[in-house]
Amino acid sequence: MRVSLPPQLVEHARDFAEGRRTPAQPRDAATVILMRAGSDDHAGPDLYLLRRQTSMAFAGGMCVFPGGGVDPRDFDSAVAWSGPGPAEWADRLRTSEELARALVCAAVRETFEESGVLLAGPSAAEVVADTTGDDWEADRQALEAKALSFTAFLDRRGLVLRTDLLGAWSGWCTPEFEPRRFRTWFFVAALPPGQLTRDVSSESSSVAWMSALGACDSVDAHELGMMPPTYVTCLEVGQYADPDAVLAAATGRDLTMFTPAVESEGEVATMSVPERSMPLLVARGG
Repeated sequence: MRVSLPPQLVEHARDFAEGRRTPAQPRDAATVILMRAGSDDHAGPDLYLLRRQTSMAFAGGMCVFPGGGVDPRDFDSAVAWSGPGPAEWADRLRTSEELARALVCAAVRETFEESGVLLAGPSAAEVVADTTGDDWEADRQALEAKALSFTAFLDRRGLVLRTDLLGAWSGWCTPEFEPRRFRTWFFVAALPPGQLTRDVSSESSSVAWMSALGACDSVDAHELGMMPPTYVTCLEVGQYADPDAVLAAATGRDLTMFTPAVESEGEVATMSVPERSMPLLVARGG
């Protein structure tokens, strides 16, 4: 759904577009579209969504996927790693090897911090089956508080990060006129067998599993709030029957970073969206 922008926002955005204001420098971030099989093949997989605390400075009250900014310790080259290496991820994400490593680590770390789901295992062929114990929760809280690094967490438990469980989906940068900006790489991953999500993140007021297209329906009905990248991603993922199909579709996706901008059609101004998403939005009447 595309929303008409108020005149004052359009004028504010024009100041940046015409060089009268300097955009804030975006921070690198990663987010993970965590999926499980849905009950309706026509609504896409179920997706794990968090509603951010209304007090949050960025996207307060909005429904989002697990994720967050890259931490300096995510760049640690000593992290236990299994699956496609940093060089391959750099090629997929269109960035340096150092940043690619940090983004993959941030994606897995933030998913564990905000959902309790861990994309890691004792070997390249295994994945942790249960992370609901008190000892796991203590580690999760230590990671969230930055009292424990992700590398030390994996080493202490004899685990390797399973990068093969991730797919690269898209890249979005916050518009230039926003005071807080992020360059966010979107990843996809299926909920590992045996693992359970938990309402644990201190940044969310509630969590829910919703079908991809069902989430879009709730936004269209003004029952949920979503930023355009989240809405468009739900709409795209909802075109596939199950997580396996989404992961297969992630192979070869264009990861060019997209920065929405104000575009006008007559008297109406809206935010631009990636060209590949337009047919889906038009089909929904957006």
